Amino acid sequence: MTQPFEVGVVVRDLEVLERFYREVLGCVPVHHSHIPHAIGGPAGLGGPLLVVWLQVPSGGRIKLIRLRADADADADADAGAAARPSAVPLAARRGLSYVTFHFDDIVPVVAALPAAGARPLSSPIVVVARDRRISFWADPEGNVLELVDRRGGDQETR
Repeated sequence: MTQPFEVGVVVRDLEVLERFYREVLGCVPVHHSHIPHAIGGPAGLGGPLLVVWLQVPSGGRIKLIRLRADADADADADAGAAARPSAVPLAARRGLSYVTFHFDDIVPVVAALPAAGARPLSSPIVVVARDRRISFWADPEGNVLELVDRRGGDQETR
């Protein structure tokens, strides 16, 4: 491998998710691209795309991907979002279940997540395990994120 890996996340609302990953998780947009059907179709991605590459502060990137052809389906997709099954239990899912972000301190991030449209999946919201604090969340579209820090010895959990 020549670079840190990238994770692609297909989204309904590119603007909302880009703002969420920028403002709450500190990712920095490094590239925006319109991918034509001539590339997106043969590549197996379904057609023309809008893609935003976000640099994660510690390395690696998240690619937010939106099919350009599904713009009219947003209202229908949003109406069905509440009916989607919960992402928990994560271990029961096959395939990619969640993306982990490591922080010096997850408490300020956890405090900002609800106002940004995320919902907690952990109970309690912050769990202490093996000298780490961990917290699972669903982003505004239900993609699951794990937040981790090494302050598990601290007793200031929520």
